[in-house]
Amino acid sequence: MSSSLPIRKIIHVDMDAFYASVEQMDNPDLKGKPIAVGGGGKRGVISAASYEARKFGVKSAMAGNLASKLCPDLIFVRPNFERYSEISKKIRTIFYDYTDLVEPLSLDEAYLDVTKNKKGNPSASLLAREIRERIFNEVGLTASAGISINKFIAKVASDYNKPNGQKTVNPEEVIAFLETLDIRKFYGVGKVTAEKMYQKGIFTGQDLKLKSLEYLNKNFGKSGRYYYDVVRGIHNSEVKANRIRKSLAAERTFSENLSSEVFMLEKLDHIAQEVSKRLKKSNVAGKTITLKIKYSDFTLQTRSKTLPYYLSDKSIILESAKALLYQEKLSNSVRLLGISLSNLNTETKKKPEQKTVSVQLKFEF
Repeated sequence: MSSSLPIRKIIHVDMDAFYASVEQMDNPDLKGKPIAVGGGGKRGVISAASYEARKFGVKSAMAGNLASKLCPDLIFVRPNFERYSEISKKIRTIFYDYTDLVEPLSLDEAYLDVTKNKKGNPSASLLAREIRERIFNEVGLTASAGISINKFIAKVASDYNKPNGQKTVNPEEVIAFLETLDIRKFYGVGKVTAEKMYQKGIFTGQDLKLKSLEYLNKNFGKSGRYYYDVVRGIHNSEVKANRIRKSLAAERTFSENLSSEVFMLEKLDHIAQEVSKRLKKSNVAGKTITLKIKYSDFTLQTRSKTLPYYLSDKSIILESAKALLYQEKLSNSVRLLGISLSNLNTETKKKPEQKTVSVQLKFEF
């Protein structure tokens, strides 16, 4: 790996089965048992599964009825996002004891740039271990971590020794680590892309590295450059503290398919109310409203409209969503509706350029 590339000390912390682990922590009767957060009812979808449930093949985004067939003893738990948010804030408080460069990706994972840290500790690996120990002792949950020179490798590494483990990829190990990695493990390579790569004989990082930039651009479009760079350990995206929210949304999956717009109006009313509540809680408003429609055959359609003013009021959101609903005839019965607001009035403040560290391959991790 070229020592001329910018090298940072990045930690990616990923909580282990976060929602399910919180439920097991709060209810000791659930410990050691296969549980699924969400997924109850005939049309429910699972938000998270405990490791006991994962042994049976149960996973997030799976239909609850399928999960029940895979694991007959599965226990469904209603999600409590206020509680998850409360625990997440406690965990982030720990992060900020080490660095102000914290970029949350969701309630249960975040990047930390500890190149320069508040502890004055040159070892990112030791800092990651200390952070994980503090999360366990002060919050009661386990976390896994990946440590490396950039965000991409750190995120890939955090999944390596799950649960309750960590993996450090030192600068001199980066290329070998990526070459032997299954292409499905590459962050940013989804199921469809992985299948396409398999069809083209790309199974590992080494296979990917043999492909030219021209080949990758031709076969994977604008993602070609990304794949070309990351397999060579190149990913210069900085840890962005206080990420700017780009959109805000709410959606509902129905217990029965809805076949008429008339039956959907009451559902849209509740969804618009939730979106308005979230906008006001975040003190933001948006100009572009999008209606999401998922049909009974799982095809997805979105309809959008940009207004000349910012809105957060429920009544205006609802009327705009209604107009989009009646914009054209539905192509099938509907199983899900969602409303999102984007083009928000959040200002992107330019941060001072973060200095990169000039190092040799003996850079201490």
